[in-house]
Amino acid sequence: MSEHVEKAVVLLSGGLDSATCLAMARAEGLQCHALSIDYGQRHRTELEAARWVAADQGVTDHRVVAVDLNAIGGSALTDAAIDVPTAPTAGIPVTYVPARNTVFLALALGLAETLDARLLYVGANAVDYSGYPDCRPAFIEAFRDLARVATRSGVEGTPWEVRAPLMHLSKAEIIRAGSDLGVDYSRTVSCYQADTEGRACGRCDSCRIRREGFAAAGVPDPTRYTTG
Repeated sequence: MSEHVEKAVVLLSGGLDSATCLAMARAEGLQCHALSIDYGQRHRTELEAARWVAADQGVTDHRVVAVDLNAIGGSALTDAAIDVPTAPTAGIPVTYVPARNTVFLALALGLAETLDARLLYVGANAVDYSGYPDCRPAFIEAFRDLARVATRSGVEGTPWEVRAPLMHLSKAEIIRAGSDLGVDYSRTVSCYQADTEGRACGRCDSCRIRREGFAAAGVPDPTRYTTG
């Protein structure tokens, strides 16, 4: 009789962090089911990047679910009328998408329940990030508690876990860890306003954090930029 392999649903945006998170989950010997969300983001090439990462890492299956967060607006990532900032800003920036990770994890939770999985993986990070409230430990802990009371399997005793293995790592540490696991970062897209070919602007907050992370890690930056 074959040994049981535990299943996990991994949120996969197509960016550097989620690609590393997926690699970490696979390194744990888990059967990984990748889930990407088409939420009306302006940087839609990240979805193509997610498909490439999923295929490159050999996930069990990869699904893309559409949810139009542009309908509620309020973010530079979904509303073309709001400029993506190209310099650090005080407080939570306009690239924050209201309720994004709450919605994403809720969809991952639903998929996990249908797959009889109890593990959710998300690449949230509270060190080198933009200050988003849904990338902090308190949010992850609260969602885990929600999962235990909001699902049939939870109330029947499933010990839900929401794992965020990157939470306390710097961007450089994430890149080193991913490089050690063989992650190919050349096709990942982190830029908030990447062009249709997936090339990064090199100016937004996400590009700045990513570029500085590769430099600090001592790893060559494979990112394709629109400018030098």
